[in-house]
Amino acid sequence: MFIITDSFIYWSVNLGALSIPLIFTFHPRLRFDREWKYALPAIVLVAIPFILWDAYFTRIGIWGFNDRYLSGGSLLGLPWEEVAFFICIPYACLYTYHCFRIFFGEGLWGPPWRIHWLIPLVCIFFLGMGWDGWYTRWTAISLLVFYLFHLLVWRSTYLNLFLMTYAVLLIPFLITNGILTGTGIEGEVVWYNPHEHLGLRILTIPVEDVFYGLLMVLASITIWEKWRAVDKTDFRL
Repeated sequence: MFIITDSFIYWSVNLGALSIPLIFTFHPRLRFDREWKYALPAIVLVAIPFILWDAYFTRIGIWGFNDRYLSGGSLLGLPWEEVAFFICIPYACLYTYHCFRIFFGEGLWGPPWRIHWLIPLVCIFFLGMGWDGWYTRWTAISLLVFYLFHLLVWRSTYLNLFLMTYAVLLIPFLITNGILTGTGIEGEVVWYNPHEHLGLRILTIPVEDVFYGLLMVLASITIWEKWRAVDKTDFRL
């Protein structure tokens, strides 16, 4: 019988999130592999700034990692599991978005709903409540600016579909991030400096993680959609 040891827990979270999307990537109805030319560059291009952000916050003590749950080895001061997180999770999220795109087609596309303005408003609220916390401040600023670009500059037509996808993704999010922040295990895989976030948690998950994840997923979808749009127009420099 296979037993997950403590040092393999983070890898188990990553591989668990990746397993079903990878298994069904080649399903004849879905064929997510045909989207790899858009999805894989999007994952890599988003992973780079997020890994650098992660590495810097780790270095200055905004968050850190429990060696008990790591297998060893690091890149830029980050455990390999954390680096893999920025590949496995976005792949699973883009796969889910792709499935929703197939199942719902153009039905959810169109001008952004008024509800989209709630996200910038929540970001502003967070900034007012937690300006002194590095995690709260920089997550809220980044998401606020990026979302306003979608609403006011790009006028993205896929935000409706994105929000529905992310709402569904919150279910596995609560499982994966819950484990990483201490739900169901002794201690935490990832710890957070209590002085650098609001202190509001969903179970064991800092509420900022919800918006951090939203930013990461939306950034991946944005690059994928723009890459697809360029390919459709057969753009040439």
